[in-house]
Amino acid sequence: MPETQPPQDAADLLALARDHGLELEASSLRTEEMGLDFRVAFGRGSDGQQWVLRIPRRADVLSRADIEGRLLELVRPRLDVAVPDWRISSPSLIAYPLLPGVPGLSLEADGTVTWRLDIASLEYADSLGQVVAQLHGIDSSDAATTGIEVRSPAQVREAWRQDLERVCAEFEVAPALRERWQAWIAEDSYWPQHSVLTHGEIYPAHTLLEGERISALLDWTTAAVGDPARDLVFHQASAPPAAFERVLEVYALGGGRPWPRLAEHCAEMFSASPLAYGLFALETGEAEHREAAAAGLNPDQES
Repeated sequence: MPETQPPQDAADLLALARDHGLELEASSLRTEEMGLDFRVAFGRGSDGQQWVLRIPRRADVLSRADIEGRLLELVRPRLDVAVPDWRISSPSLIAYPLLPGVPGLSLEADGTVTWRLDIASLEYADSLGQVVAQLHGIDSSDAATTGIEVRSPAQVREAWRQDLERVCAEFEVAPALRERWQAWIAEDSYWPQHSVLTHGEIYPAHTLLEGERISALLDWTTAAVGDPARDLVFHQASAPPAAFERVLEVYALGGGRPWPRLAEHCAEMFSASPLAYGLFALETGEAEHREAAAAGLNPDQES
């Protein structure tokens, strides 16, 4: 269980769980505030079972929740790592038994970021390569039956182009960033020629660990059929080159299909993180996110 402080609104969270038939011990309640779409809380039931609670931060995330639930049912028997088993699913609360392991990365109640992973670990690289290969090997047509978004390679690129146009229309984007992203989207050699089922946000906060191996994969909100690089981009950006090369070796041995400029493609995709955050800010309509996105899209602008 993450080492966080009891939340100030513990009584409300306990009441929310109770309304859904889940009795939690007040002294056990903890929260994790890192997620943009869901607030996460942890608590122990009266029978000793540890639970994870996901509380939607906004109404717009609810439409994806039903799809996420169906996808979890699909992937659960096809992966060697655990995924959430939703026992409660309503517009106000999703709850499931705590999965094995500890988060590779967590945000504590006081804002402190805690790492429990050496990102250079080759054992972690092996585990990540195996998990991603298994996930990408799931038949895309089966995944499509859950209702998740499905895009061909050409549609993935066109979506990035449209997203860039939308963000540039709403924000002042630094010319160097805009030109870099336009060049990336235009250059054929960066891009894969196949689409796969992706989790979409595989990074240490969404992976539970036992030792240095992944034991569970959390938060499938952004899953889609599309660019395989989505599940490799964070590791490429944060790990030493040797560790990322190890991921690709294991990924290929497991049936994954890397292409010559995959690493460079990941680097360009990571550089576009401010673009993705700009889209998020537009979708939420919240001033705080819009201000933060504006700063990331034009970092050299004087305040």
